[in-house]
Amino acid sequence: MKPGEQFLEAALFGANAGAGSTSSKRDPIRFRTIWISDVHLGTTGCQAARLLEFLRATESETLYLVGDIVDGWQLKRRWYWDQVHNNVVQTVLKKAKKGTEVIFVPGNHDEAVRQFIDLDFGGIRIRDELVHTTADGKRMLVLHGDRFDGVIACAKWLAYVGDGLYTVILKFNQWFNGWRARAGLPYWSLSQYLKLKVKNAVNYISSFEDALAAEAKKKGLDGVICGHIHKPEIRNIDGITYCNDGDWVESLSALVEEASGELRLVTWQEIMQQKNGVASNQIRELCELPS
Repeated sequence: MKPGEQFLEAALFGANAGAGSTSSKRDPIRFRTIWISDVHLGTTGCQAARLLEFLRATESETLYLVGDIVDGWQLKRRWYWDQVHNNVVQTVLKKAKKGTEVIFVPGNHDEAVRQFIDLDFGGIRIRDELVHTTADGKRMLVLHGDRFDGVIACAKWLAYVGDGLYTVILKFNQWFNGWRARAGLPYWSLSQYLKLKVKNAVNYISSFEDALAAEAKKKGLDGVICGHIHKPEIRNIDGITYCNDGDWVESLSALVEEASGELRLVTWQEIMQQKNGVASNQIRELCELPS
């Protein structure tokens, strides 16, 4: 286990963290729909162990994989694939086999899958984009979003360069957070900090969000759900609900739909704490004596 992962478990659950045999027996947290993206399986920066815990802790009628699930760009440069990455794939396939509707919308990092658009494999539907209707009737465009990224569309070579730099930052981030964990300090994401502090990055994110909202509006829809930029967000843009489900490299986040149709962002930390909280309440109730 990487130092950053050890810290996250210790910080949230204390010395008994990682006792998966107990949590796996508890009832999963149920949602109508879950959206995850930007997992980047095949890279050392992927938080596959955390995603595996999230997938095992939750259930949904529909699970959307909104692109960049497997990082083909990095796998072409250097092969990296450990057992936990296999476990993530197997868990998704098991969900599909047990009745969860799994829809894979490929992104730019797993663009090779786009040649199979409109086909189904192992119970997983592969689609370029589609409209999801929430329980309360809102119609949401679902797509990865890379075609609205000017760098991807106009200068793909620059995207490859940026991806390489991003990988370097993530490696430094792992080392830095290993040091912070030993010093008793909380996890901190350098790459997210840079995105929020560098003016051009902020402008890029804002332009991307505006472009996606405009596309949904042009199609006469109520909102858009995407990934790609690794920035979890729900906000109103000119009357359109813009949702980004984040990523599983930095934010460890997902977008979920409740049974009522409400859309909200959740994190791995929140889901794990909720699972533990439910267990604690059950134990407390069992231990109470009648008055």
